[in-house]
Amino acid sequence: MLPQLISLNDDLKRLFDDGYELSIVGGQLVVSNVPYVAADKSVKRAALVSELHLNANRTLAPKTHVMRFTGDHPCDKHGKELPYMKHGTSRETISEGIVVARSFSCKPTSGAYPNYYEKVTTYASMIAVHAQQIDPEATPRTHAVTQIDEPDMPFRYLDNASGLAGISEMAERVAGQKIAVVGLGGTGSYVLDLIAKSWVAEIHLFDGDDLIQHNAFRCPGAISAQTLLERPKKADHYAALYDPFRKGVVAHPYYLTEENVSELEAFDFVFICVDKGSAKKTVAEHLEKTGKSFVDVGMGIVVAEGKLLGVVRTSASTPEDRGAFQKHVRFGDGDPDAAYTKNVQIAELNALNACHAVMKWKKINGIYLDLEGEMNSNYTIDGNHMSNE
Repeated sequence: MLPQLISLNDDLKRLFDDGYELSIVGGQLVVSNVPYVAADKSVKRAALVSELHLNANRTLAPKTHVMRFTGDHPCDKHGKELPYMKHGTSRETISEGIVVARSFSCKPTSGAYPNYYEKVTTYASMIAVHAQQIDPEATPRTHAVTQIDEPDMPFRYLDNASGLAGISEMAERVAGQKIAVVGLGGTGSYVLDLIAKSWVAEIHLFDGDDLIQHNAFRCPGAISAQTLLERPKKADHYAALYDPFRKGVVAHPYYLTEENVSELEAFDFVFICVDKGSAKKTVAEHLEKTGKSFVDVGMGIVVAEGKLLGVVRTSASTPEDRGAFQKHVRFGDGDPDAAYTKNVQIAELNALNACHAVMKWKKINGIYLDLEGEMNSNYTIDGNHMSNE
């Protein structure tokens, strides 16, 4: 990713050509081996860390003049701290081995830096000039490019959203995972939309249905009439839809049955998003038998006195706790006269169900704080209540 960004952006290329040691870590620009004077008057080296604002992998002007630093506060040659740079001290892990310790503030007279070359060279010079008074060979222009190790990027372009939010280390906790989404009719399509933005390595889509008109009204984005006329398989449609954004979205345009459900053994986590009880039973029982973790979603919505009411359910199951799922989930396919009943689903409820499911998966992976450790949650519409168990 770094060579591509250097080739596309003059400011990064100038830094590279000048010999600055650049890397992109957690969506942020890291300039390593910047020499500075420590309080004991020794010359040490640390890294400058800047947010990196991009659009289509082209740099935008920095939105902040603040720069962060992984070392101690820089001093002059006498070991006295440089007071004019102080901004704040707080520790933040950018990635393994890179921990920001403090921030500097040097606002240009224009009010903002026009590009990253100006921002980096300003701070690097202010720090290194004092180190050079002790060691004339001390320079931030090392002419060595070190790419900090990070998980293989699943996206077609840099994820700088996590970096800007300061959550790259947390986002990478799901890196490398292989995820399966079973069912793409409503909630499953929103699950896909959410986990597509995560660092998982692969997302496999299982659904044998064709994409037809009513699906367009409870899925993310917009589907053209021409696409509906072509009637693609849902799995094929969504795999193609997300391919420009990320790698590893794989279509399985068929249903899971007793004969092929063993395919799910290849995955780290499974989202079950199917309505049919017998299909849910086949998948869930096999996942439990093979020690897999999963989340199952469902809703019961009815019309009463001209208004909608009901419950949106999210149930998790892990090898350590199967009880809540087994207690709350039923596998029946309903009344034999089901042709005369309505399966009421609304886009916002599908999206809400998906949000709860993905948040639970992230809790299981230590991204969100989980004080209750709930394995089943029911959201009741009429009173806006959430009950956990």
